[in-house]
Amino acid sequence: MRFVRWKNGNEVERYASADGARWTRLAGLPAGVRLVDLATPEGLAQLVEPRLTDSAADAEVDLDHAATIVDGGDIWGAGLNYLGHSQDLGVDQPKAAPGSYLRPGNCLIDNSGTIELPKQSARVTAEAELGLVIGVTCKNVARSAWRDVVAGVTTVLDLTAEDAIRENPRHIPWSKGFDTFCSIGPQLVTLEEFDDDRLRSLTVSTVRNGEVVASAPVSGMRYDLGRLVEHFTAGRTFAPGTVICTGTPGATVITPGDRVEAVVDGVGSLGHPVT
Repeated sequence: MRFVRWKNGNEVERYASADGARWTRLAGLPAGVRLVDLATPEGLAQLVEPRLTDSAADAEVDLDHAATIVDGGDIWGAGLNYLGHSQDLGVDQPKAAPGSYLRPGNCLIDNSGTIELPKQSARVTAEAELGLVIGVTCKNVARSAWRDVVAGVTTVLDLTAEDAIRENPRHIPWSKGFDTFCSIGPQLVTLEEFDDDRLRSLTVSTVRNGEVVASAPVSGMRYDLGRLVEHFTAGRTFAPGTVICTGTPGATVITPGDRVEAVVDGVGSLGHPVT
């Protein structure tokens, strides 16, 4: 199942699709229901499937202008999880555990939103990633049980003021928190669509001005999806809607006038102009 958020004036509408082609607006949902709540087994059974059955009309959904799927929860990220990215930066991959960062939610933009480069950085890079969306409150999740707590996957475009972290790696949170520095969407795809082999085969690509700059399958990660969930939930409680960005195969420097895209095959594409 696939889910999309759509901003209609001051209202947020939610849509679901069983095949990614025919969409149904999920009208009349209880107050406070978020996209991630719909993607859980309980949400599917109680809120989604009855509305899909009762709906007679298909809706037009433009994924190119969909709102971010995030409507609550933190945004965590794994650093240097692909060999190619660590080679880009000229540093070794972390050996004991994944690199990590936590970014503010107010840096998010919707799909097709404009990236505004900050004057505080002379070298901003963009990178595509696969995102894991946590579906239930969880803590200390075992590596083998990671699928039990993940509602679905999505696409992430992650930006970094790279000159800052080249100066000092401790600047990572500052370098990732500028306005417009993250895009997550355009849809949430439930985990039931992917067995482990299919997930490992998904290709993540960073694209600049129509050219693929870096691309690699999920199997190219140093720390796999189960290890990432185990690591990030260790000793801390994750709320539903929390996103784990799983690392990038490679980044590209962006400048005003560029268009940058994050593509995860079978999951979705994000595209943004740069100013």
